[in-house]
Amino acid sequence: MIGAGTPPDDAAIRVAVADDQAVVRMGLRALLDREPGIECVGEAGDGREALALLRRTRPDVLLLDIRMPGMDGLATLRAVADDPALRGTRVVVVTTFAVDEYVFAALQAGASGFLLKDSAPGELVNAVRVVAAGQALLSPAITRKVIGLFGGRGDAAPVEGIATLTPRERELVAWVATGRSNDEIARELTISPDTVRTHVSRAMVKLRARDRAQLVVFAMRAGLALPT
Repeated sequence: MIGAGTPPDDAAIRVAVADDQAVVRMGLRALLDREPGIECVGEAGDGREALALLRRTRPDVLLLDIRMPGMDGLATLRAVADDPALRGTRVVVVTTFAVDEYVFAALQAGASGFLLKDSAPGELVNAVRVVAAGQALLSPAITRKVIGLFGGRGDAAPVEGIATLTPRERELVAWVATGRSNDEIARELTISPDTVRTHVSRAMVKLRARDRAQLVVFAMRAGLALPT
């Protein structure tokens, strides 16, 4: 799993939930409200309600369903990305399917992570904490499936800054796109985690990647993803 962390301070992590199924919203809220250091600030049943909720409460994290009637999750993601006032809110897509045709589009639209609806409660809580800490959360399983669906089509597209990467940086960006953590990449390549971290950080600066999730998108667009 990419990312592991804790909130930057003792303030409660403020979370909003957007899902068209009331029972899902209730379950997520009940789970979040009993977790120390996390506060659910509200629920929404569709994208328009979600945007109004975000603008009113300014949460740290939004748990967002993709398939909603009316304004769906993708449109909501794009609206969040386009609104400077909402840049402090990071979005975790909560989906029913590990292979969803919207997953890659959601990454491009600005999602910081993905979580399956049948994930264990501890995984959901960890996802909230990881994303609130400014990291990205992508399971290797979902990442591999996204690469399988979109990464081998031979339609590489220009990515600004890609030509400035060193060979080592290009190699490590490709490894990031496998969903592995810095420690896992270091073990695969027999180098230190600090070396991986340094090169990945430099690549993110050069590509102006918001987080590792966006770095995965850039790797796929540029055709850097390793074969699966």
